[in-house]
Amino acid sequence: MSYNDKHNEANGENNNDGANDNNSWNSGWEGPTDDPAVNELRRRQIKNAAAMLLISQGVPMILMGDEMGHTQRGNNNTYCQDNDLTWLDWSLTEQNAELLHFFSQLTAFRHAHPVLRNTQFLQNRDYVGSGYPDISWHGTQPWHPDWSDGSRTLAFMLDGQHARGGSVADDSVYVAMNMHWDGHQFEIPGLRDGKRWHVFANTGVAAPQDVAVPGAEPVLGDQRNFWLAPRSVAILVGR
Repeated sequence: MSYNDKHNEANGENNNDGANDNNSWNSGWEGPTDDPAVNELRRRQIKNAAAMLLISQGVPMILMGDEMGHTQRGNNNTYCQDNDLTWLDWSLTEQNAELLHFFSQLTAFRHAHPVLRNTQFLQNRDYVGSGYPDISWHGTQPWHPDWSDGSRTLAFMLDGQHARGGSVADDSVYVAMNMHWDGHQFEIPGLRDGKRWHVFANTGVAAPQDVAVPGAEPVLGDQRNFWLAPRSVAILVGR
């Protein structure tokens, strides 16, 4: 989130070692900065990545220190470094307590919802008779995802009745992702049987409102529409 290019000068190979195809963006400035807007965007992008990882099926892989903002200062090949480039700075738990709290609540949310930990492939069909498929894809309009190359918005819903192949009952989970530089309004799929959407996480708002304690999520005021800020991810839970 802080570098466009590798910075492996400390390895003594004139920055020729390590991969050049880094999937990274410096958020507007290369390396450390005092610009509050850049640093806020970087924090939000870290939260976005964490949110998308921890609501995905399969085993989430988190690199040591990601949860507290650990950095290798742009060095992507630190095998030869036994110094503060690779050591974990435990003071980051206080310095980046906001990030650590966000990761912690995401982890707890994942543990609380078996619909996020299926052992079988999702099928995009309703095989338990709940009225919803196990996973459904959406855009800013429900049931209409935009799969075009230029799209920067996507949403999906996991039906809780299909958790673990329908062997256990869980809440439904709706995830909206807006990677556009503009905010967008998402129309949310409706729920049945008097259930309502609650807001677990919204990276587009400031802490501590960015994430709730699992099981104590506030009810969404507008059950039909949700405004999502630029480059933000929201996670709703329906119960």
